[in-house]
Amino acid sequence: MQWDDLLNTADDLVSGAAGNTRPRQSNLRRAVSTAYYAMFHCLASCCANSFVGGPNADRSKPAWRQAYRALEHGLARSNCKNKSFISKFPREIENFANAFVALQEKRHLADYDPSARFSKHEVQREIAAARAIIEGFQAVRAKHRRAFAVYVLFRTRADL
Repeated sequence: MQWDDLLNTADDLVSGAAGNTRPRQSNLRRAVSTAYYAMFHCLASCCANSFVGGPNADRSKPAWRQAYRALEHGLARSNCKNKSFISKFPREIENFANAFVALQEKRHLADYDPSARFSKHEVQREIAAARAIIEGFQAVRAKHRRAFAVYVLFRTRADL
């Protein structure tokens, strides 16, 4: 799954039907959820590429899928909330971790709170922010992204 395709889908949901300047709440809620999943799939891909190899590597497809699927929402969120550890990464990764947590919380509202409401402009800002944060994340040196992949995939040991 490509993160940019997901963000384009989120944009489409916010745009609504042709000529409709006011999208339905269901589309706005789905767009928030989709923006989070763009970040999640970007991170899952980073994890798989870090452990098994990128698209041009001689890699096992089943092993790559296993590494991709190993990312857990809750563990990733918990580790991203650990400010004392996240602050050791470059600013772009710290921004990614903070946005990952915040957007996951908004996704929970969008997906599970029937009374949650979002404005078109709010959702457009979230999508644009997710795009910028992912692009910043991907611009960071590979060694930092690999270290972050290890950090979000595994429980942190107290002796580190």
